[in-house]
Amino acid sequence: MKSFEERRQFLKQMALAAGTIPLTGALLSSCERKNPNDGDRNTPIDSTADDKYRLIPKMSGLPITGTFLDEITWDIPSQNWGYEKWDADFKSMKRMGIDTVVMIRGAFGRYMTFRSEVLMKHEGNYMYEPAFDFLQMFLDLSDKYDIKFYCGIFDTGRYWLSGDFKKEVEINKLFLDEIQQKYGHHKSFHGWYLSQEVSRRTGGIIESFAEIGKHAKSISENKPCLISPYIHGLKTDQVMSGDQVTTVEQHIKDWTEILAGIKGSVDIMAFQDGQVDYHELKDYLTANRELAQKFDIDCWTNVESFDRDMPIRFLPIRWDKLIKKLIHSQEAGMSKALTFEFSHFMSPNSAYLQAGHLYKLYCEHFNL
Repeated sequence: MKSFEERRQFLKQMALAAGTIPLTGALLSSCERKNPNDGDRNTPIDSTADDKYRLIPKMSGLPITGTFLDEITWDIPSQNWGYEKWDADFKSMKRMGIDTVVMIRGAFGRYMTFRSEVLMKHEGNYMYEPAFDFLQMFLDLSDKYDIKFYCGIFDTGRYWLSGDFKKEVEINKLFLDEIQQKYGHHKSFHGWYLSQEVSRRTGGIIESFAEIGKHAKSISENKPCLISPYIHGLKTDQVMSGDQVTTVEQHIKDWTEILAGIKGSVDIMAFQDGQVDYHELKDYLTANRELAQKFDIDCWTNVESFDRDMPIRFLPIRWDKLIKKLIHSQEAGMSKALTFEFSHFMSPNSAYLQAGHLYKLYCEHFNL
């Protein structure tokens, strides 16, 4: 007989499998709604069908106009897409109003999104050979659909986490030089994403952001640099393991120090919004906007479209949670909403059935 923990893990695995079964029927490929009860799949459903039950007015909330791209898929499963599937997904993004994509990492740990000669030379056999040049693919698609592309850097997953920030900076300067030389000519190449994610001052992170951001801008005609930190709230792994929640006041104090140290090297911050509870979010977002104004940088928000409240990591978020966060973002004065991330958790092309439903509800809400 299975123990309680064994049964719990088995149920998790079964639920995850159910959520990731590939769809064999026709997927929603745009915001146009299809009638499943009609023989003609091109007959639109009455757009007022849900209005009888709608409690939140249409068009409320900040629209999502950007998404992260995560092909290294460290903590979410790969969908194993090639060019054809990615092309369809960029098309769906564009239809939903997305004008910006952020490749979350150019490389992470042993994995690369393209064959980096720099990393093969300096990291040696530690790095794994990639099967595709996803950086080239994403830039080609961004060019095709007139979408702005931000390129993630190398998160070693080891140097900076073990305190060797100097080595993290040195390898990234070489890595960025290589990317700029090889891919910088693309018309869609709009900026850089500094991929190391923190919630407060961590070792030499201020100096690292400052040096890497300054270097990235110097080699690319001052292209903007973006960071996406997280709020040290009750849903972080650290707090769930016994650490203390960072209050709004302490959050402001911590990030006043960090932003002062990276001024001139970072142009945009987009805090992840999933680590605090929904009733707390607006206060943190408002604090972020005030910090951004103080240091003269753009304040975006990273609206997570996966559900942190589930015991399984990770499934698409419930619509009522997502729209609540978009309303808070609008009320707090965020200038742009990115999501992590469209292709898994909001796309009609996703392996998750729920993602296509979320796409439909989003498009209905914003009259797309």
